[in-house]
Amino acid sequence: MIRSWMVAELENGVKVSSVKRRVSTLRSFLNLPNPLRKLAINPMLKIVSPKSEKLLPNYVKESEMHHLLEKVEFEDGFSGLRDKLILEILYQTGMRVSELTEMSEGSVDFQKRELKVLGKRNKERIIPVSKELSEKLDVYVKEKKANFSENKSLLMVKDDGDKADRKFVYNKVKHYLSHVSSLNKRSPHVLRHTFATHMLKNGADLNAIKEILGHASLAATQVYAHNSLEQLKLSHKNAHPRK
Repeated sequence: MIRSWMVAELENGVKVSSVKRRVSTLRSFLNLPNPLRKLAINPMLKIVSPKSEKLLPNYVKESEMHHLLEKVEFEDGFSGLRDKLILEILYQTGMRVSELTEMSEGSVDFQKRELKVLGKRNKERIIPVSKELSEKLDVYVKEKKANFSENKSLLMVKDDGDKADRKFVYNKVKHYLSHVSSLNKRSPHVLRHTFATHMLKNGADLNAIKEILGHASLAATQVYAHNSLEQLKLSHKNAHPRK
């Protein structure tokens, strides 16, 4: 009866996550001590919850990122320089938005062209950046010091010199991605997915991507391999004469 009910729920369009919650609730209820219940064996002992759907990460197309960074016009002055730099850093490094907002000027090594990032569990990692991005960072830091007389150690700041927090960065990314992408979700984390997907697509080693992203295990990075596999399947389906 319980299995039939689970199947009926799924067939009626109830989300897997909702069915799992209902199964969990039923399991908890039948585990309660109930003197009125005459069940010799708890039927939930043999019930396995349905597996959650594994959604592939959304990402922005290469052509769309190129258009955003090369064709879209940004404001003049400090604000436009900072906004474009936010997008370039997130796309070129795959770092988390929290890692960007907490980054200090001292985290940038202009000579070695490296960024020192403090990730989850206070684990530090070094991310290499391109010569072009390093030069843009240098220009930005000088512009920042010229605009704000106070000594601001944080790298990313708002127009008034205060810290650029998560919400500020989120709104900036959402605004600019809406110029080039029709994705429903246009967040900084989408740029993290975009970085990993484009790196893998262009031949980067999965272990190297893992280290740059700061994943604790390779399992978390392998989802991008599935993303590339889906693209491969689509290309095969569209191009093969025996499709």
